[in-house]
Amino acid sequence: MELSPRTIQALIFDVGRVIVGVNVSRAMTTLGADPGIPAEQAWAAIEADPRLREFQEGRLTPQEWYGHLAQRFGLRLSFEQFCQAWNSALDPQLILSEELFAGLAKHYRLVLLSNTDPIHVTYIETNFEFPRYFHGRVYSCEAGVSKPDPAIYQQALREAAVPLEAILYVDDTPACVEAGRRAGFDTLLFRGAAGLLAELGQRGIRWQ
Repeated sequence: MELSPRTIQALIFDVGRVIVGVNVSRAMTTLGADPGIPAEQAWAAIEADPRLREFQEGRLTPQEWYGHLAQRFGLRLSFEQFCQAWNSALDPQLILSEELFAGLAKHYRLVLLSNTDPIHVTYIETNFEFPRYFHGRVYSCEAGVSKPDPAIYQQALREAAVPLEAILYVDDTPACVEAGRRAGFDTLLFRGAAGLLAELGQRGIRWQ
C-alpha cells in the first residue's frame, strides 16, 4: 500500500539484523565447543528444535531452555556462562544509529516488534540505549506469539496507537514483511542502513 508521506504517524522496527547485528556463529562457537560440536551443526540443531519457538513465545523460562540444551548437547557450562554465550550472538555495534531513533521519536511513535527470548530482551534493554526512544515494545516472548502470526501484528498495532494506514513497518525477513503487508501496514524490506534512509527520505519521513 503506497501512502502519502504526511500520513505516516508511527514506525515499527524489527530488532535482529535491522537494529542489532546478529552473529550466530560466534555464540555457537562457544556453545558448540563445550560438547565438541561444530558451530554450524550446533545452530542447525537449535534452529530445528521445536522448543526454540516455545522459548521465544515465553512458554519456557531461560532456566528451562538452558536445562533443555544442557541435557540435549551435554553442556558443561553454568547457566551464567550459557547466558553470556547466548548473548554473544548480539553485536555491540548497532546497524542503525541511536541518533536516527532519537530524531524519529521527535516526530513519530516508534514500536519494536521482534521474535526474541527473555535472555536477549534483558541484554538488549540493559546494554543498549536505543529502546528508550521506542514508545512501545512487542517482544514475542512477552506477547506469547511470534511473527508471522497475524496476532502479533495486532499487538503492534495497539502499541502504535495510530490508524492502521498511518504505520510503516520495517523488517529484514520477507515472510514477516509480507505478513505485515497483509495486516494492512505500509512495509519496507530492510536491506541495509543506507537503503533504509533513502526509502525514508523518499517517503518524506523526518529524523532530524
